[in-house]
Amino acid sequence: MAIALKKTNVVIIGAGAVGGVAALPIARAGIEVVAIEAGPWVSTRDMAPDELRYSRGWPPKSQKVNGEIPTHRPNASAPNTPRAAIHPMMNAVGGTSIHYWGQSWRLNPWDFKVVSETGRRYGTSRIPKGSTVEDWPFGLEELEPYYDMVEREIGVSGKAGNINGTIDPHGNIFEGRRRREYPMPPLRGSGFTEKMSAAARMLNWHPFPGPAAITSQSYQGRPGCAYHGYCARGGCHINSKSSTAVSTIPKAQATGRFKVVAEARVTAIQVDKNGRTGGVSYIKDGQEYFQPADVVLLATYTYENVRTLLLSKSAAYPNGLSNNHGQVGRHYFSHNQTASVTALFPFNINTWYGTPSQGVAVDNWADDNFDHSGLDFIGGGNLWVYHERRPIAAASMSTWDRAPIWGSAWKAFIKENADRQNTSYIQKTTLPYEDNYLDLDPVAKDPLGFPVIRITAEYKENERRLALFMQDKMEEWYKAAGAIAIQKADIGLMTVSTHAYGGTRMGDNPQTNVVNRWGFSHEVPNLGILGASVMGTSGARNPTLTAQALAWRTAEHLVKDWKTIAG
Repeated sequence: MAIALKKTNVVIIGAGAVGGVAALPIARAGIEVVAIEAGPWVSTRDMAPDELRYSRGWPPKSQKVNGEIPTHRPNASAPNTPRAAIHPMMNAVGGTSIHYWGQSWRLNPWDFKVVSETGRRYGTSRIPKGSTVEDWPFGLEELEPYYDMVEREIGVSGKAGNINGTIDPHGNIFEGRRRREYPMPPLRGSGFTEKMSAAARMLNWHPFPGPAAITSQSYQGRPGCAYHGYCARGGCHINSKSSTAVSTIPKAQATGRFKVVAEARVTAIQVDKNGRTGGVSYIKDGQEYFQPADVVLLATYTYENVRTLLLSKSAAYPNGLSNNHGQVGRHYFSHNQTASVTALFPFNINTWYGTPSQGVAVDNWADDNFDHSGLDFIGGGNLWVYHERRPIAAASMSTWDRAPIWGSAWKAFIKENADRQNTSYIQKTTLPYEDNYLDLDPVAKDPLGFPVIRITAEYKENERRLALFMQDKMEEWYKAAGAIAIQKADIGLMTVSTHAYGGTRMGDNPQTNVVNRWGFSHEVPNLGILGASVMGTSGARNPTLTAQALAWRTAEHLVKDWKTIAG
């Protein structure tokens, strides 16, 4: 039998990148908040820069996700593809903000108005057939104050390119208007980033340092980045990476109004006879508990947000919570992060150390920053070259058909060329389509016997054409910097991703969206949903900062309209 706990004002499911942000403005307002987090508190002792250790993954208590890896099939009539060996996310207080790269991008104005801006410039027929993309219910100007707030609360480094309409060529000249400079200057450059920047300028492109949720100098009691490497999929042992575990969560705890229940697995969101949520059921140490609350905020990752809703069935919501309009799991898409480009240079580039957020970007070909009139796709991509390579991974580099893949000749090639290869990171627009969706797998189960999420999705022609275009631009950039050989990767499958969007989309129309413009359910008035699952477009950007800005906005709305929402 479940143990009923003392009622709290707000319960947040997940204390990660978004739940850890939303807790702060709510707790500061004097509202009691409890976060139920599946993972543990992670110590800096777990973050030693060790390539072997990171290749094996985080401690078992952080790996609930590995028992619930989604299945994938390209379309409804295709068989499942091979299931991923590990989940790209992790469970912990701070969530994947502990081990992500730290790239901390804002969306551009076009990303909020894809339908209307495409129609205005090229005609509505340019929206790809079958796409369910909608304009956001508001524009960048409404989200900008929340971007600004989060950048300061967590600590983001960067260089602004557009402050109140004044363009600074040292930053991103294509970005939307922002009110002020970043809290810290960008992470330092290097000989390699300077060479790539010079090559971009030679092409009449506009290179700039990207924004990073990493301290470039001392900030709020944390030291500046040491550029020691081992940042990708690793925590920062000196707390320079601005995860919520070292930024907003401690601040929320300091109010005395925020409590985290770690290593606790939420199994369902419960509702009352009126269809309002009344709290959550969870399991900790083998015991079931019920945490009553006036308001529930669902703040897990996209796949788990959707799964939790679909598993939370009741008489009021027989097909899953907030799913009476059949929109939970719809409008799913994941970032087209594949189709990378790798270059071989005839000289050492010295990118062994640093962090993947230490690099240089080009946005000339992102979003709608260029004329698409003569092209067969819409959208664009962000070109990014960066630091951090590891010895074991480098030893697995291609021999470029210039040496065998074993023996003394292979060893000689690796010794000479291990510091001469670079792979770009190209984030590209991906749109939602009517036949790309999430649901519960009818066969695969997690260790507790609950169905895992099934992804039914594939990249469409718009995304494939865009990928080829961006690869050509990246090849041009590398060759301008002196590359002597280029390899282009395939676009790959739209399977489990670190950049998964949709499934609980935000919009004014309850017939096509799960949550309203404030992030609260159209069907369950005291249920808020946080994370990239509410986003309707991806842009050429990492989702984290946008998801965090939306979380702060949802939390602030809850505080301002507490009596109405909490009932």
